[in-house]
Amino acid sequence: MKYLLDTHILIWWAEGNKKLKPSHKEIIANGENMIFISVVSVWEIIIKTKLKKIRLKTPIDKIIKRYDFNVLDIKMDHILELNKLKDYHKDPFDRLLITQSRVENLKLLTDDKLINQYF
Repeated sequence: MKYLLDTHILIWWAEGNKKLKPSHKEIIANGENMIFISVVSVWEIIIKTKLKKIRLKTPIDKIIKRYDFNVLDIKMDHILELNKLKDYHKDPFDRLLITQSRVENLKLLTDDKLINQYF
């Protein structure tokens, strides 16, 4: 199966955070699954790191190199899909991850209950 990691899932995986559900660990570790990270998540992490809203043990560029995940760029179709979203979730990063997962037919791996309302 193909999965897109929500930003917090990427961070929890990279940091070995105990908040990451065992089922999510299994999905990410399973070599038969295709795991994607979005440039949206990298963008969000960099912004929040600079604003001191999050603190990583390992810089994001090293995380990206360590885990050879597939990288999903932002496409016009992803942006246009935003028009179809209801307003359950206000966070622009999350909204874009939602549209990317929908357009690319990826399962969005998240613990965010607001995001799960879209699926």
